[in-house]
Amino acid sequence: MYQPREHFQSGHRFGIEFGGAVLSFERVADVLRRQWPIIAACAGASLALVMVYLITAQPMYTANARIMMDTRQAQVLDKDSNTNSALIDTGYVDSQVEIINSDDLILSVVRRLKLTEDPEFKGSNPGLLSLIIGKVSSLFGSGEPPTQERIEHAVVEQVQKNLRTERVLTTYVLSLNYRARTPDKAAKIANAIANAYLVGALEAKYQSTKRATEWLQQRSLELSEQATASDRAVQTFKAEHNIVGTSRGLMSEQQLSDLNTQLVQARAATAEAKARLDRIEAISDQDLAQPTVTDALNNSVITRLRAQYLDLQAQYADWSRRYGKTHLAAVNLANKMDELRKNIADELHRIGDAYRSDYEIAKSREASLEKNVKDLVAQAGHTGQAEVKLRDLESAADTYRNLYNNFLEKLQSATQNQSFPLSEARLISTATNPDQKSSPRTVLALVGGLVGGLCLGFGVAFARELLSDVLRTPGEVEDELGVKCLGVLPDIGPAAKTGASDISRYVVDHPFSRFAETLRNIKVSIDVARLTREIKVIGIVSSLPKEGKTTVAANFAQLIALTGHRTVLIDGDLHTRSLTRELAPNAKSGLVEALNDPASLGYHVQRSKETGLDFLPSVVASRMVNSADVIGSKAMAELLKVLREHYEYIVIDLAPVMPVADSKAVSLLIDAMVYVIEWGQTTRSALQESVSGSEVLQKKLLGAVLNRANPKMLKRIEAYKGKHHNSYYVEHA
Repeated sequence: MYQPREHFQSGHRFGIEFGGAVLSFERVADVLRRQWPIIAACAGASLALVMVYLITAQPMYTANARIMMDTRQAQVLDKDSNTNSALIDTGYVDSQVEIINSDDLILSVVRRLKLTEDPEFKGSNPGLLSLIIGKVSSLFGSGEPPTQERIEHAVVEQVQKNLRTERVLTTYVLSLNYRARTPDKAAKIANAIANAYLVGALEAKYQSTKRATEWLQQRSLELSEQATASDRAVQTFKAEHNIVGTSRGLMSEQQLSDLNTQLVQARAATAEAKARLDRIEAISDQDLAQPTVTDALNNSVITRLRAQYLDLQAQYADWSRRYGKTHLAAVNLANKMDELRKNIADELHRIGDAYRSDYEIAKSREASLEKNVKDLVAQAGHTGQAEVKLRDLESAADTYRNLYNNFLEKLQSATQNQSFPLSEARLISTATNPDQKSSPRTVLALVGGLVGGLCLGFGVAFARELLSDVLRTPGEVEDELGVKCLGVLPDIGPAAKTGASDISRYVVDHPFSRFAETLRNIKVSIDVARLTREIKVIGIVSSLPKEGKTTVAANFAQLIALTGHRTVLIDGDLHTRSLTRELAPNAKSGLVEALNDPASLGYHVQRSKETGLDFLPSVVASRMVNSADVIGSKAMAELLKVLREHYEYIVIDLAPVMPVADSKAVSLLIDAMVYVIEWGQTTRSALQESVSGSEVLQKKLLGAVLNRANPKMLKRIEAYKGKHHNSYYVEHA
């Protein structure tokens, strides 16, 4: 029936965690049952505000125009462009949105449509909110009449506020929406803004092309002059350094190439002449009539002389054999043969002289060519730096000439584009008069107001519940204390209007009320506990004063007495003695006197003739300083021992736990305690501090009861029990 000290600590932590973080379905249902009036009030207030807004709001109409960003139109003159693969940067499309919303473009529309003279923009018939804002703003203004520029700027801001331009998904289409009080004006301004954007795009492109053309013209003239000056510098440099160019390059390079070719040929001719001279000198000492010599020379004169010589040699051989070598004919033939040899030798010497002459000529030509080559090489070495400078000048001249040609081509293209009226945007959907108003949307506003009100109501309800530190349900009591909640007592405060004694005998006048049935449940719980241990002395205690423990104690004792059990009720609160003032205001003696002489108990007890309840009041002249010592004294133990012999139930109305120590002092003498908690008023922290401060009180705690519960709130909390739950209760006398 009780929990140890550590249970109360963990129970408190569990309550905070549950209230702060964990929400079960049952917890939510309990909160909704308790707080549904707040939720309903928030929803109703929200719907009322929405209705006021719908009644007072000015209807607005929205017209829509759409603009397509198409670069293929601007590529008509571009021969090298590929229209099928042309893509637009997404940043470019987003930039066009800012251009449409720009001050300059909107200002041009304002001036063209003369919107500064329109009543809608002049501020006539303003709404209540606008009127209040205008009055407040005027307090901080200079008081001077606004200028035309300020008026136009204010109208531009108002147009921008009603204008919404956005990109349609990932396409290249811009959606332009404008809100106005009339459909015609919405379409008119939307189309005017779209046309102003298209005209502005053409004008911007024309001005850009014009500026580019002017710049290209100026730059082309500069490049032309630079290219001419560069060409002139090249020619002047060539003239100063005697550099002559041909179709195959510089003349010096061509001459050197030709001389190298001739030198190679001269060297080959010299080698050939030397070879012929060496050959002729090698065979000059040989027999010239031999076939090898003749074949080597390959000379027609020598060949003819050799043929004659061979014929004479054949005749000489024949005649020498026939007539002898001394024969005159043989001798003549021999002389002719010697003459032929001499002729062959002379021819050979002549050829040798010719070969030697050719050789000398070849050597002279080779030497001359070598000298010329050396002279050209030396000359090339001297003009090397000049050629380097020349190449730099030629490179600069080529660069300027290419730049000039490119700029000239761009100038021609820009000149053509300047007179070609095409832009990258076109209007694909013209704004028309809208058929329905765009705001306020009645259904959406009502649904939004209802949802918003419900959300606000839920937030307020759960905030009250989760931030609240009080107890309202038996489950919260059991989670906090770790003992069973014996019931919830409804508030019987209105009955007190008929008299102070009526509330203390409420169970007598209303025996079938919920209040009485709850007290019977407490008695049943005590009777069940009495089956396992002796329970006669029952203390009724609370954390703080004014929580209704005295009323509970009086009605509980009378309820037990009505059942026929011998019952005594003791006013154990020696500080306030409120029970004595209600039941026996004229008593002269009571508990203090009985403690001094337990044998005289019968003289101090007062009995109710109607219920048979015995009441032991507390009568003291002034507030006692040692009340805790008195209530927890040995004399009190002796008195309770006497009472146990004469009564079945001894009910004691004890002092509150937190203000004084009386209840803790007497807890050792009491068999069980019933803790009274004021519904919706007693805080968890107060309850925790009260119970955890006394280990004996924790052990003697039989259960707790919630007191002074709001009957209407109880119906909402206990709605899950059904509508017939209270059919057994009779609240009227």
